[in-house]
Amino acid sequence: MISLGCAKNLVDAEIMLGALLKSGVEITNDPAQADAVIVNTCSFIDAAQEESVDTILESAEVRAAKNRGQSLIVSGCLPQRFRDELPKLLPEVDAFMGIDQVAQVSDIVRQAVARRAERIGKHPTSNIQHPTSKDNITRRFAELEKRRAASKHDTEESIRGTDKFGKTKTVVALPSTLDFRPSTPLVDVNPRPTFIPDFGTPRFRLTPKHFAYVKIAEGCNHPCSFCIIPRMRGSHRSRQQADIVAEAKALIADGVKELNLISQDSTYYGLDLRPNHSRAISSPEKFSAAAGSLPADATTICTLLRELNALKGDFWIRLLYTHPAHWTDELITTIAECPKVAHYVDIPLQHIHENMLERMRRETSRQYIVDLLQKIRAGVPGIALRTTFIVGFPGETEASFKALLDFIRETKFERLGVFAYSKEGGTRAGAMTGQIPDKLKQQRRKLAMAAQHKIARQVSATFVGREINVLVESKASDERLRQASISSWEHGLLRERESRHVLAAPKRSEGGSPVTRHFFTARGEADAPDIDGRVYVRGQLPIGEFVRVKIVGHTDYDLIAEPVG
Repeated sequence: MISLGCAKNLVDAEIMLGALLKSGVEITNDPAQADAVIVNTCSFIDAAQEESVDTILESAEVRAAKNRGQSLIVSGCLPQRFRDELPKLLPEVDAFMGIDQVAQVSDIVRQAVARRAERIGKHPTSNIQHPTSKDNITRRFAELEKRRAASKHDTEESIRGTDKFGKTKTVVALPSTLDFRPSTPLVDVNPRPTFIPDFGTPRFRLTPKHFAYVKIAEGCNHPCSFCIIPRMRGSHRSRQQADIVAEAKALIADGVKELNLISQDSTYYGLDLRPNHSRAISSPEKFSAAAGSLPADATTICTLLRELNALKGDFWIRLLYTHPAHWTDELITTIAECPKVAHYVDIPLQHIHENMLERMRRETSRQYIVDLLQKIRAGVPGIALRTTFIVGFPGETEASFKALLDFIRETKFERLGVFAYSKEGGTRAGAMTGQIPDKLKQQRRKLAMAAQHKIARQVSATFVGREINVLVESKASDERLRQASISSWEHGLLRERESRHVLAAPKRSEGGSPVTRHFFTARGEADAPDIDGRVYVRGQLPIGEFVRVKIVGHTDYDLIAEPVG
């Protein structure tokens, strides 16, 4: 299994592995020896899409060189986005499967293995290599989405909240009379996903023993003009609260010390479970009205957090992927009153200039955002705010970019990431006028990150002399001790390195190599896995446990500490 993309995609991979193991399939760490390889793809932006295609083609090359009988299966967002085109563009793939099929992966794997064997039997001397390059494939993707962008549904102002929302893709189903020759891949992809995992779904965790991702919902109802996710992942659908709590209990019993709650919009959790619900409540006003009219026993993100907080054990609860339009005073109070809920907020804002927010269809105004951040900081003293912004969005002027820079400097976010806008076919923004040159996008990104770099050093400096609890992750390697800045994509595990700063070098042994065995890598409440900073602690520490430390120094984005006592 090769899993790409965000933590939500990783959970899908874990479910697939769990289903495979339950059915008696053996998992191997040697791709060349496998009877089947699954590439779980991401298609969020162009860079992720290209990485998915690269991985598929590389897997096909390894197969051609070492194990021609191996079946190649592609799952996840790429098949969801290009269900009908992929079999033609990637003929070496034996099966394509969608999000709804993750729990049925065992049957798909067995069919793919059989198809591959039949295919090789019919063509014993052929490597069945791909006839075109990655560039041709990605160019074809862009052409297909450009054609879709002309659809009336994609440009309709009132699309959100109607039956048309998220159903703009034209699906040409394979004829039932089609003769599935050995060269015809299996395609099992529902155009409108409805799957949501439950506690009974088998799962094989790919995260370290001490933390786990808990998917509380799937899909999204928001109309953001830059985003393709609703089309790929479907409408928002929440898991039942009791089912999530049952999973959390099992994870805690298994030694998990940090529950990371994930979905496309965690603050919307539960609202779709109300009777006769309407999806047209994305704006703050409509959401507040809907939340305020709920009965006392209704399920919301607040009721979920409070029940998880009441579970026995020593663990953190981290709330990720919150939308600014769906925050309530009750949520702020809940975080403040629940000691196990980390004082950390992941709240992607994307921009602050009024015109940009409107063009992005973010449904929030500048003043609303300013007021919300003030309420969060006042209601939860010491909370770490993490956000992300998009620069170079179509129509972004120098004045609107300057407004964003000024806002970054004024607000002083504890954690912040910046993306250069990625033009995605099939989105409203992809068809907008005023597209920004790539060079200017990158220049603006560097300026925004430079502004945050100064703030990050100031934030890190405020920790020196303080005592905090940290969750010990692992022994620190030489490479990690040389790094002090790692940034991450908003929706993923794709990480790109910014400027590097050398940690104060430890003493060297007589042989000249750094003595790093006395440094451990840990995370504090303000640091989510993979996307935020680290705490480097000198001393012998228990991996996967909480430790009290005193901060004695800092780099740009990371802290240096010693155990208390």
